[in-house]
Amino acid sequence: MQEFTSKDMFLLQDKLRQKNKTLSLAESCTGGLVASKITSISGSSDIFKGSIVTYSNHIKNKCLNVSEASLEKHGAVSKEVVSAMMLGAKDMFEADYVLALSGVAGPNGGSKEKPLGMVVIGLFYEDKEIINDYYFKGDRKSIQEESANTALGILFEVLK
Repeated sequence: MQEFTSKDMFLLQDKLRQKNKTLSLAESCTGGLVASKITSISGSSDIFKGSIVTYSNHIKNKCLNVSEASLEKHGAVSKEVVSAMMLGAKDMFEADYVLALSGVAGPNGGSKEKPLGMVVIGLFYEDKEIINDYYFKGDRKSIQEESANTALGILFEVLK
């Protein structure tokens, strides 16, 4: 996926304003990068409610109510956990749209089942969920950038 530009971000935020909708985030592997991209645009506070970086499983459980059983059974990088992260962030921020990301940005932590570059990205809106696995190549920074750009691109497409 190509870079999600400042122009794209302006258009995305305008779409949210036109629909009178808000956005919140639950980030893990991107460590707040998506929130940073959103808030780099002046005036984003009218559409952006907030973000939580739940890097550890303990914080996923404590702050977003992701069950310990789900974390143990499926692992943090799973559709089940990303779904729970979205619902937890929806409850926390009371936003209309919620993006959640969890993945293996590396260079450590990959496995055969969940290799380096695997990122699960989800979008919750209008009682619907879109959750998919993505496999990005490159170093930690490029995997985080691709993840953030992909998440914003998913939201942008849904808003069109």
